[in-house]
Amino acid sequence: MTDQIGQVAHFSIDEPLQLDGGEILAPYDIAYETYGEMNRDRSNVVLICHALTGDQFAAGTHPVSGKPGWWSRMIGPGKPIDTNRFFVICPNVIGSCLGSTGPASIDPGTGKPYGTAFPVITIKDMVNAQARLLDRLGIGDLFSVIGGSMGGMLVLQWASLYPERVFSAAPIATAARHSSQNIAFHEVGRQAIMADPEWCGGDYLSQDRRPGKGLAVARMAAHITYLSEEALQRKFGRNLQDRERITFGFDADFQVESYLRHQGMVFVDRFDANSYLYVTRAMDYFDLAGDAGGQLHKAFCGTHVRFCIVSFTSDWLFPTEESRQIVHALNACAANVSFVEIETDKGHDAFLLDEPEFFSAIAGFLSSAARERGLTAKETDQ
Repeated sequence: MTDQIGQVAHFSIDEPLQLDGGEILAPYDIAYETYGEMNRDRSNVVLICHALTGDQFAAGTHPVSGKPGWWSRMIGPGKPIDTNRFFVICPNVIGSCLGSTGPASIDPGTGKPYGTAFPVITIKDMVNAQARLLDRLGIGDLFSVIGGSMGGMLVLQWASLYPERVFSAAPIATAARHSSQNIAFHEVGRQAIMADPEWCGGDYLSQDRRPGKGLAVARMAAHITYLSEEALQRKFGRNLQDRERITFGFDADFQVESYLRHQGMVFVDRFDANSYLYVTRAMDYFDLAGDAGGQLHKAFCGTHVRFCIVSFTSDWLFPTEESRQIVHALNACAANVSFVEIETDKGHDAFLLDEPEFFSAIAGFLSSAARERGLTAKETDQ
């Protein structure tokens, strides 16, 4: 899970990253992927921010799974984020286990995996690390920052922390602070992992053990929140799994039970349990209003960033009302903001699925922003 695949930027012990919690991370790596070509003045760069358990392989073919990248519907030639026009970069966040430094990485001080000795990180830390990556690549500012769910939090943090480096931003299916309900769901998942005897106080990798059962339960609980009641009912209802009648036992009688068990099992094969603890905690701590003295609009005062806020009607994990709060805050500081609520029954995961209205909204926003910046398709020519 920590093998380095694709492009990786190495930051030495002499390039420390100061973290929100007061600790310093050094050395560290950031894994990333790029798509398309950068134009002469480097003004066509789009930064993609992935969700909780996502990775840097947003488009193309994933080198490990062989499946399409998680946003292949959105990114590519002629697609809403058009790689004929834009240079797209997608970094894996620090704290993850998919190429960037996280708790599964080797602690240079001990020669063993960090485990829970890894410092607790925040969304701001992730963004600061990404800013370091862009500096390393010689990218001064971004044409756009785009992401959904946790990725949307990263987008908001980028726009608040580095407004001079962001021309446009599209936070999707997200919020300016994590709700108590979402913190509660994350805590259930973390407790499931830590209750697994194979967790070993977080030191399982050094002991060649894995808390797979706890991590699978955490994923099952979380996956329910990504769907809507309508989507679950449409897909599964009360249909039985490979049987004609109930068994009066605790096997997977229902299709929805089998589906969730499968989701848990495949997740264990690709993600590290400690990384799940750390990245969910980073989301829990996210609170732009709290960082701005309790007044969200102050996080964006004087901003020149152009925003497009997107929500989905059936998303109960990050409901539309939380997007409206962001819009109201941006209106309060006279920011340039548009807002679209997409009608769908697909729940929170709608931003990852086939939603033509959503595709049109993002494509239209980027085209409009490109005109404002004077970008044309020809400007990507070398």
